[in-house]
Amino acid sequence: METPHTHDLDAVATPAHNGAAAPAAPLPGPDPQACRDEVDRLVEAWRHERPDLDVAPLEVLSRVSRLARHLDRARRTAFAEHDLEPWEFDVLSALRRAGAPYQLTPSKLLTQTLVTSGTMTNRIDRLAAKDLVKRLPDPGDRRGVLVQLSDTGRERVDGAFEGLLAQERDLLDGLSADERKALAGLLRTLVLPFDN
Repeated sequence: METPHTHDLDAVATPAHNGAAAPAAPLPGPDPQACRDEVDRLVEAWRHERPDLDVAPLEVLSRVSRLARHLDRARRTAFAEHDLEPWEFDVLSALRRAGAPYQLTPSKLLTQTLVTSGTMTNRIDRLAAKDLVKRLPDPGDRRGVLVQLSDTGRERVDGAFEGLLAQERDLLDGLSADERKALAGLLRTLVLPFDN
């Protein structure tokens, strides 16, 4: 049986000598009241004002929303250090993940970055002007083109990715490896219906 983490809020009941559960002893660690965050206060206020509503979803999704804002700032910081905008990183990283020779059709880039055709054309133009990508003839389609990551683009996206991982590790620093794995599994369950 696993030993509960010191910051778990659920008390652990221990059997009494008469077979009944003894009163739960508080777990060691910081006082739960001292660990309250802004979402706790928000939920408490809504429960007071609207006791007729179940506001439990706020306890999860308000924290996801707040964490997303912190992640967005971390991403922008990591990308700015390598002179990239977030949308530039999205396109360059899609090409980098494709593997050598780091090229995709514009339609595949559309699928991976979830933007319109017009927006993608504009982004490819701007990246090409900065020598981060190149347009090549598509040997499988005489009228088509391939977008290929340039050497400069590869260096830039690799550096930005390393910086991003450092920022993300800092965000997750308060969780153990097992907690990160468990959280990743729970978030996957939530996100999966939207990906399909």
